Amino acid sequence: MASLTLSDLFVYPIKSAAGIRVNQSSLTSRGLSFDRRYMLVMPDGHFMTQRRFPKVALIQPQILLDDHALLIKAPGMDFLKISLSIEIDHSGDLSKLEVDVWGDLISALSCGPTAGSWFTQFLETPCQLVYMPDTTQRPTDHGKFGPEEVVSFADAYPYLLSSDASLAGLNQKLSANNANPVSMNRFRPNLVVSGDISPHAEDEWKQLRIGEAIFKVAKPCSRCSIPNVDQETGDRTREPSRTLATYRAWDKGIWFGQNLLQESSAPDKLDVLTVGDSVEILA
Repeated sequence: MASLTLSDLFVYPIKSAAGIRVNQSSLTSRGLSFDRRYMLVMPDGHFMTQRRFPKVALIQPQILLDDHALLIKAPGMDFLKISLSIEIDHSGDLSKLEVDVWGDLISALSCGPTAGSWFTQFLETPCQLVYMPDTTQRPTDHGKFGPEEVVSFADAYPYLLSSDASLAGLNQKLSANNANPVSMNRFRPNLVVSGDISPHAEDEWKQLRIGEAIFKVAKPCSRCSIPNVDQETGDRTREPSRTLATYRAWDKGIWFGQNLLQESSAPDKLDVLTVGDSVEILA
């Protein structure tokens, strides 16, 4: 087996907004620390993503650990700053509401009218920002893996892995079709693996160790229209889905990347991933 490393780590504090490249991240019961704990919802509580609102791609969060705050920027807007411990700092000021994420009806906390007005102004549609408190337990993939496996506001799984080899293979085919190459941010992975492997070698992986943490591969990731949104401009294109459909389409889906669940970590070790960690395929 080729030598593999964890070459990139991404955290997405706000579902469907821009990701943050980090050098290190702690693992939690529902994914990487801070990953998708915030989400935009419409007035009826239904979740919002780039599928319908591609401008969400232009919303750029920044984690300020020293201030324990989330700094949010967007073109043409003054910055917005909210607490990372919103359920503690503002517990008496926040209203609970039921939100809908792919049919999962769960309890969330509103981040308040100031945040709601900011996002409503930028997206030009009524909405508000909500937060998933620790008391909310959302089962992974609608409970497929039992009540102990939980997830944040991510679509269904706590971790998404892809490989640089898969992206290089796609860009080679895009070039052959006279289409522009795409960046990994189109696919919004948490974990990116690099090494001398063939494109989509991860299709065959069942279990892997990254650093000291062990993960199992739950299922391939079926891609929606979000990879067609240019993450720098918010414009929707026809690629890369059109090209992916020529060689990665089956079972009524287009597939890129793998969804993971954490199985365990070594005893007496912190559950932390760091860019450069070795990756070992166990099965």
